[in-house]
Amino acid sequence: MAAPTPVSTDVLVIGWGLSGLVAAAEAAGAGRRVVLLDQESRVNLGGQAWWSFGGLFLVDSPEQRRMGIRDSAALAEQDWFATAGFDRAEDAWPRRWAEAYLHFAHGEKRAWLRAKGVRFFPVVGWAERGGYTATGPGNSVPRFHIVWGTGPGVVAPFQAAVEEAERLGRITILPRHRVGALTMQNGVAVGAEGDVLAADDAVRGAAGTQEVVGDFRIRAGATIVTSGGIGGNHDLVRARWPERLGAPPERMLTGVPAYVDGAMLGTAERAGARLVNGDRMWHYVEGIRNHSPVWADHGIRILPGPSSLWLDATGRRLPVPLFPGFDTLGTLAHLRATGHDHSWFVLSSRIVEKEFTLSGSEQNPDLTGKDLPLLVRSRLGKGAAGPVQAFLDRGADFVVRNDLDALIDGMRVLPGGDLLDGTQVRAEVEARDREVANDFTKDAQIAMLRSSRAYRGDRLVRTAAPHRILDPAAGPLIAVKLHVLTRKSLGGIETDLQGRALGADGGPVAGLYAAGEASGFGGGGMHGYRALEGTFLGGCLFSGRIAGRAAAAAL
Repeated sequence: MAAPTPVSTDVLVIGWGLSGLVAAAEAAGAGRRVVLLDQESRVNLGGQAWWSFGGLFLVDSPEQRRMGIRDSAALAEQDWFATAGFDRAEDAWPRRWAEAYLHFAHGEKRAWLRAKGVRFFPVVGWAERGGYTATGPGNSVPRFHIVWGTGPGVVAPFQAAVEEAERLGRITILPRHRVGALTMQNGVAVGAEGDVLAADDAVRGAAGTQEVVGDFRIRAGATIVTSGGIGGNHDLVRARWPERLGAPPERMLTGVPAYVDGAMLGTAERAGARLVNGDRMWHYVEGIRNHSPVWADHGIRILPGPSSLWLDATGRRLPVPLFPGFDTLGTLAHLRATGHDHSWFVLSSRIVEKEFTLSGSEQNPDLTGKDLPLLVRSRLGKGAAGPVQAFLDRGADFVVRNDLDALIDGMRVLPGGDLLDGTQVRAEVEARDREVANDFTKDAQIAMLRSSRAYRGDRLVRTAAPHRILDPAAGPLIAVKLHVLTRKSLGGIETDLQGRALGADGGPVAGLYAAGEASGFGGGGMHGYRALEGTFLGGCLFSGRIAGRAAAAAL
C-alpha cells in the first residue's frame, strides 16, 4: 500500500532524476526531513540519467595522465568558454556557474565520487573534438570519463543513500504524484499541490497511465525543482527551436522518455521563477530508430569514431570540420540548412566493428554490467559488439551490401532515399578512398583520423586503421540513415550560486530552488550555446549537491 502523503516537510524535491536524488540525499544528510516525489512509478527512480552512457567530464585526472593526456584548468576553461559562446545579459549567472563547475571538475568531483564507490573505465574518450582553431569550440584533449556501470553506476550511490534515508524515516518517496502548482504565500514558495495518479506497472521509461485517483498538498520549508528538460515534448522543442539552427525537423526521434515533458518549467514560471535561454538546446544528428522501442519514437544515438563518410540526404559529403564526433550543433545547423531531416553514414564493416558505440546503459551490457570478459570480447575481439550487431541485423535504418551499387540501391529503398544521387555517392566514396592510398593527403578527415590514432585510447578501442571503404577485405559495406534525436535543454530556471531560483527582478524567489536540467544544469544555462559532452550528468551532480545543501542550510 502506498505511503500516506505527509502534510509537511522540511525540504520538498520535485523530480527523482540524478539531480533530485543528489539534492534529496544532501538535504537528508544535513538532518532535514525530505519528501521526494515524481509523477512516474518507482521503477523510474534515477530518471533519464539511468539510461545514459555514464560519461563524466573531468580535468587533469589520473585516468588522463595515465593515457598521456596533458590537461589543465586553463585549457579546460579555454575550451569551455570558446564552446559556450556566452553573449547575453542572461549569461551573467551561467558564466559564474561555468567557472564554479570547472573548478569542481578539476578539483573535488572525482574524489567525491570515488568516496561514494564510483569507478571509471581506464580509457578516456574524446568527444566533441571541434576541428577548428585552438580558440574555437571543442575539447582540445580527451575528457570523457566513462563510469564503470554507465548511467546506473552514476545513479546507484545516490539512490542507495536516498533509500537508506527512507529506511531511517528521513526521506519519504512518493511515486505517481504530479505537481500542478507550486504553493505560494506572500511571495514565498511553501510547497506544492497536484494530482495523485493511478498505480502503474509500466516498465522503466514507458508512458504510464494519466488516470487521476486523488490529489495532494505538501507544505515545505524549501522546495527544489529537479524535473528535467523538454526533450520528450516535440511540440515544445519545435516552439523553442532557434532560427540559427534552421527550421525544426518535421520528424525527430526521441532520445529521452516521454515524461521529460518540460511541464514543471511552466509551473515554476507561474510561481515567479525566471526562465532564460530557452532557445538553447542540444540535439544529436546521429539518431537511429530503436529496433526494440520502449517509448514512442524511441531513438538511440550512435557514438561514432572519426572514419565514417558523412553524406547529406542527396549524397553530398558534409564540409570540414563536420566529421563524426567533432561538432554536434555545427553539424545540426548545416543539415537543417539542406532542407532534409536525415543524413547518411557510409562505411565498411571494419569501421563499424571498431568505431560504433551506441549511447545508453542498455546498449552497453559489458560496461553497465561491469563484465570484464564481455568487455574484452566486445571491444577488442573480432566483429561488431552484440548491441551493434543487433542493429545491423534488425535496425530499420541500416543497409548492408557487398558492393557500392547494391548499397546505393538499398539506401534508395528507405523513406527519403529517392533524394539520393547515386553518382554523387560513388564520386564521394571513390575520391575519399584515393586519398587513403597515400601517406600524404589534402583530405582533412583523413588527416584528423591519422592524428586521432596518435592517442593511445583511440588507437586501442575507438579508431579503425585508415583503409579504403571499398576494400573488399574490409567489407561488406554499410550505410546508416541518421535522424535528429532530441536530448537536452541548455536553458532553464535562472539560479544563483546557491541554487536559489531567481525572479524577474533578479532577486531570489524565497523558498524555491532548482537544479539539474530544469536549471540549465546551473544558472539557467551554464553550457551557453554548446556543450563539451560528459557535462550533463556532471551538471546534475554539481547543481543537485549545491541546491540540496543550500536548502537544508537555509532552514
